[in-house]
Amino acid sequence: MSFDTSTLYLIATMLAAMLGSMLVLFGKQENIAALKWWGAAYLLGSAAVAIWTIYGATLGPIASLALTSIGFFACGMVWNASRVFHGRKLLWPGLVLGPLVWIATMMTLAPRDESIRLSMGAAIVAIYAALTASELWSERRRDMQGRWPTVAVPVLHGFVLMLPILLGVYLRPYDSNFSNSIWVTVFSVELVLYAICTVFVIFMLVSDRTVAAHKSAASTDPLTGLFNRRGFAEACSRVIEREAISGRPVTVMIFDIDHFKSINDRFGHPAGDEILKLFAVVVSSNLRLSDLSGRIGGEEFAALLPCPLEEGVIVADRMRRAFQNSNIVCDEGPVDTTVSIGVAGGPAGTELEVLLAAADTALYQAKRNGRNRVEAAEELPLSLENWRRKSAGIPVAQRVKPATA
Repeated sequence: MSFDTSTLYLIATMLAAMLGSMLVLFGKQENIAALKWWGAAYLLGSAAVAIWTIYGATLGPIASLALTSIGFFACGMVWNASRVFHGRKLLWPGLVLGPLVWIATMMTLAPRDESIRLSMGAAIVAIYAALTASELWSERRRDMQGRWPTVAVPVLHGFVLMLPILLGVYLRPYDSNFSNSIWVTVFSVELVLYAICTVFVIFMLVSDRTVAAHKSAASTDPLTGLFNRRGFAEACSRVIEREAISGRPVTVMIFDIDHFKSINDRFGHPAGDEILKLFAVVVSSNLRLSDLSGRIGGEEFAALLPCPLEEGVIVADRMRRAFQNSNIVCDEGPVDTTVSIGVAGGPAGTELEVLLAAADTALYQAKRNGRNRVEAAEELPLSLENWRRKSAGIPVAQRVKPATA
């Protein structure tokens, strides 16, 4: 059983139309603009190819030129959809440049130069494919092994389209039967494969972004935008492991906003939320890119700095003074914004729980000494059992496992 070229093109266009409809519907459902652009490009391109395949023999030169230009416009839409997917603006000049070059080519070259016309069209599509691959690669978020399909699919598509330029133009420039050659069949088969593979790549990208968003939501405090307790612990474990390899110490801080319950009672919970967000900004603005911070409780925050204890105490006091000088005023009057901070440091490779336990002890010392101050832990605890029960609510009857610094 064999198919002629027209049948293959119709199969490709029907498949592209179905995939385009699926992309548009999914884009509307998930409110993803890039999917709408990709879907619209599929629908527009498949409609143009279908009309040209069915009615091409009866269409005049102007109608044929318009349909082929729409096809090139659809290729530009695929490229721009990749830009939109990564948060870039639409590039309208690039979107219309391909169709304009095609129109100029058709109006300039004589009908006898059909092979050159087809090769020019293939070159335009190949360039759009290369631009699409560049956009998909420029915002890489995973290792190369996981990202290779995003580049391989459009690059292979462009390579197939560029082959007739090398073989058709340079080796057989005056072949009048070029449009009926094997390349037309190759194009139609490749179009089917490209449509399927491109949708696979699109949904792979969307899936990766969705998974990343879910992971971020699971590890981020929605009010402050900092890590939550889980995210902070996971990130700190990676930093501690990295610093241990280099033999560098780390310092942990625990912050507790003073009299926060009184702030909520006097000014209301919305004002309390604003205080929490303000303190998150204070912490973030006083840390380096290599430092970590998170909200680990109601009004409790924590930070990890790859630095010695002495340097950490200086940073903590700087944050304490910055928060105290916030000068927050509500309708009911000024808000006292002070914070007590416990700081603990340890040698390379010290477990996070050990550092948190020591910083927690120093924090309570700061509270007992009058609040609005920084206290450094004098030593690390020999056992974490009591601190673990207190912070995680673990029942007393449980296996004891001492931990040492």
